[in-house]
Amino acid sequence: MRRPIRVAVLKCDYPLPKTEEKYGTFGGLFKFLLGESTKALNRPDIIDPEAGLEVSEYDVVKEAYPALEDVDAILITGSKSDAFDSTPWIVKLVEFTAKALAQDRVRVIGVCFGHQIIGRALGVKVGRSDAGWEAAVHPLTLTDKGKEIFGVEQLSIMEMHRDIVFDLPPNVVCLASTPKCAIQGMYSPRKFISVQGHPEFDKDIVMEIMQTRKANYPPDVFDEAMKVIGNKQDGVLIGQAFVKFLAEE
Repeated sequence: MRRPIRVAVLKCDYPLPKTEEKYGTFGGLFKFLLGESTKALNRPDIIDPEAGLEVSEYDVVKEAYPALEDVDAILITGSKSDAFDSTPWIVKLVEFTAKALAQDRVRVIGVCFGHQIIGRALGVKVGRSDAGWEAAVHPLTLTDKGKEIFGVEQLSIMEMHRDIVFDLPPNVVCLASTPKCAIQGMYSPRKFISVQGHPEFDKDIVMEIMQTRKANYPPDVFDEAMKVIGNKQDGVLIGQAFVKFLAEE
């Protein structure tokens, strides 16, 4: 029997009250997503649907990190902070991520801010997009590799960002795009996978964020997000791709 895959969630922010009440931390939120995705995948030949993952949490804002030898993967969460900032904890996270990407055993997953941290760690430009915010549910245009990785022709994801990865790092494949963001996902076999959107977010979580921080969004962005916030999104399907990536041989 395979031992569980040890995933360390690197928490880069803290949930708002209603989300915290339901999930605890962002670590709890990703534990839920990965658990639901593993069960939905239902591939006991590659990973036990009930006990195939062992998820731990580290608050990297407070500069707590796992030893790479003690884990099989790290997952870098989203954050309201800017991935291109020079704040000490962000600089340390970039350095830790670069170290993880430079070795050949521990795999890396990046989500939103985490996707951008991977880009920065690999030396490409990360920053504010001139195209502005993407918020709530958006359809992605998948590349051929994206269709292969996610196993579908079309995919929608919850978005909550105005920062982007501008360029694709060397020897890295783009998974998807939108009109406002050319690099919506990145992949390097048995090294890392990332998405710009939030597969772990649902309608209630995004509603809480947008209503709490309404002043942050231009009125047209907020109004358009409210129109599409309840649309179907494929978080668990994306989570299944994460799980398959963790189990790749």
